[in-house]
Amino acid sequence: MSQNTVPEGSGRHERPSAQEVARSILRQLPLLVALVVLWMLLWNQLTVLAFVSGLVVAIVVVRVFPLPPVLLGGRFHVGWALLLLGRLAFDIGRASLQVSWQAVSPRGMRGAAIVAVPLRSRSDLLMTLTAVAVSLVPGSLVVEADRERSILYLHAIGIDSVGDVDAARRGVLAVETRMVRALGGRADVERLSQPVVMDPGTTGRATTTGRDTTTGRTP
Repeated sequence: MSQNTVPEGSGRHERPSAQEVARSILRQLPLLVALVVLWMLLWNQLTVLAFVSGLVVAIVVVRVFPLPPVLLGGRFHVGWALLLLGRLAFDIGRASLQVSWQAVSPRGMRGAAIVAVPLRSRSDLLMTLTAVAVSLVPGSLVVEADRERSILYLHAIGIDSVGDVDAARRGVLAVETRMVRALGGRADVERLSQPVVMDPGTTGRATTTGRDTTTGRTP
């Protein structure tokens, strides 16, 4: 073996290229900006010192606690995005009236349940956005997310029967469909045609007592 040959496993690594460094900075730029803005809002200061200190803190956070890259679908459908926002606004308004009526109704609040909703998309970003959109609607809140199996656990009010559980599940899947159509990639769109398969450990029924045997939990 010649002296110029680097033995395999010697621990020598190649330096990243300028393009790789630039792509890494661009991927982390939105997070850095968000952290700097959050820092300045926390200190309630719009000064150069607050900006510089926030930038330093943001860089330290990004380097010490690196997050996995969020893979984007590479497409944005304006029509579906407008439909998503319009239907979300409609759902928020309708749910606000329903929750308000239940609060003053002589019957009082109806039953509640935690419903397991298996998603079809395997994108962390789409799963997060779907959970956020569902939680914005009054009366529904995503309390847990199973990333490995792509399952959202939804706490919903107004659940009195198995039909109500199915309706809550269909509502979440409808939000996921609009989210995927607006932002998802080709693979995510193709998965929408696949039937929803319930895990054997998450199948069951809801009762009017607020217990949902789809998860075996009580709110």
